[in-house]
Amino acid sequence: MSSPTYRIAPSILSADFARLGEEVRNVIASGADWIHFDVMDNHYVPNLTFGPMICQALKPHAVTPAGQAVPIDVHLMVQPVDDLATAFAKAGADYISFHPDASSHVHRSIQNIKAHGCKAGLTFNPAAPLEVLDWVIEDIDLILIMSVNPGFGGQGFIDSALRKIEAARKRIDACGKDIRLEVDGGIKTENIRRVADAGADTFVAGSAIFGKPDYRAVIDGMRAQLG
Repeated sequence: MSSPTYRIAPSILSADFARLGEEVRNVIASGADWIHFDVMDNHYVPNLTFGPMICQALKPHAVTPAGQAVPIDVHLMVQPVDDLATAFAKAGADYISFHPDASSHVHRSIQNIKAHGCKAGLTFNPAAPLEVLDWVIEDIDLILIMSVNPGFGGQGFIDSALRKIEAARKRIDACGKDIRLEVDGGIKTENIRRVADAGADTFVAGSAIFGKPDYRAVIDGMRAQLG
């Protein structure tokens, strides 16, 4: 079997909001593969973060120094889902994931995201079951496992997430489709290897990267662990 391609997706939730465009450019120049965008509505989760206008404003900054576009990975912690998903698709998102329990029609929400030219993902909270995947795994491009309770950055990794990552990996392998398995919450250099061993291929890291003075050193350190 070929070795997996790993992706590091820094979460701008932990970036300096006064310099967001510069932060996005810097972290990409330091080796980030995706830019992760945590959208909170103070309704589905406690906290309020970014709307589609910020996504649109950052899109021109989400490029490598050579000018190649870097995917914007939008995680919607919002309820209802569909109108904001559409707005983020129009604002330049590449991936849009949402929580199944935040949508009254999960399949329709997936179809809506794809109809707007984006890749669709489902996100699972620490206590949420994976059963909805029995019905929609063929339709999605990404599964995001939360290893903290959504709403705030800087929380510690919940170990039971490892079992859920393993279970999600089994489902992906069984369906044979190319689906990213992303993990968000408390990821740092010290635990990224364990998370990869459980089956994840895409890693969201916020404070572990943006909380440090040298982004490249952190991202290089994570890659060395994944090596």
